[in-house]
Formats: sequence, C-alpha cells, structure tokens
Amino acid sequence: MASDGKVHTFDEVSKHNSSKDCWLIISGKVYDVTPFMEDHPGGDEVLLSATGKDATNDFEDVGHSDSAREMMDKYYVGEIDVSTVPLKRSYVPPQQAHYNHDKTPEFIIKILQFLVPLLILGLAFTVRHYTKKED
Repeated sequence: MASDGKVHTFDEVSKHNSSKDCWLIISGKVYDVTPFMEDHPGGDEVLLSATGKDATNDFEDVGHSDSAREMMDKYYVGEIDVSTVPLKRSYVPPQQAHYNHDKTPEFIIKILQFLVPLLILGLAFTVRHYTKKED
C-alpha cells in the first residue's frame, strides 16, 4: 500500500482504530496495518491497543526482527504531523479522601480497645455457663 507521503494529523489517524481499519504511528510514520491484522504473530489485539497514540515505544519494546521492519514499507501511508500529536500523558492517580482523625476521637478508640475484648470474654463465660452440664 504505497502512498505519496501524505502528512496526516493525529486526529485523522486516531479515527482508524478498528480491526477493519487500523492505522498506527511508528517513528513519525503512519502505517495502515489493516491487511496484516490476521497475520500478526501477537494477534490483532496487540495492534488495536497501539491505536490512538504514538506506538513507537510499543513497537521497539517488542524487538521486531529485520524482516518485520522491512515488511512495514508495504503498509506505509504517509507521515504524521508531529505538531498534532498530544504530549505523552503521565499517569495521575485519582485524589483520595484523607482520613480525618477528628471524626473518631482518640479516647473512643482506646475505650473500644479495652471494651471489645472484655465483651468477648464475658460472652465466652456466659456461653460456657449455660452449656455446662449439671452433674
């Protein structure tokens, strides 16, 4: 699938994200890998998971063979306009509510630490008393 080296925007390439129409961005170039979906050794899920982003790191991390790199030429459809590619997003964990010590006063915790074992012990003696056989 040779192309005239057209320059594509990131938004345009991102729309090609299905198994029937799959484009990838690798090293600043755009590839239409739709015909290769069924033949990819890692399965089509691997290719689909690389859509909608710059897949260069995904591609390089796998360590593709020289023949795989040569095969890419037939899927080339153009270049990516790098100014349209969003900056790499860093993971920001969601905000969690902080535990407020003021909601549970410390003295209540100390009382419960003392009373709960006493209640368990009292319950054990009561059960023993009522279940003990009378001789």
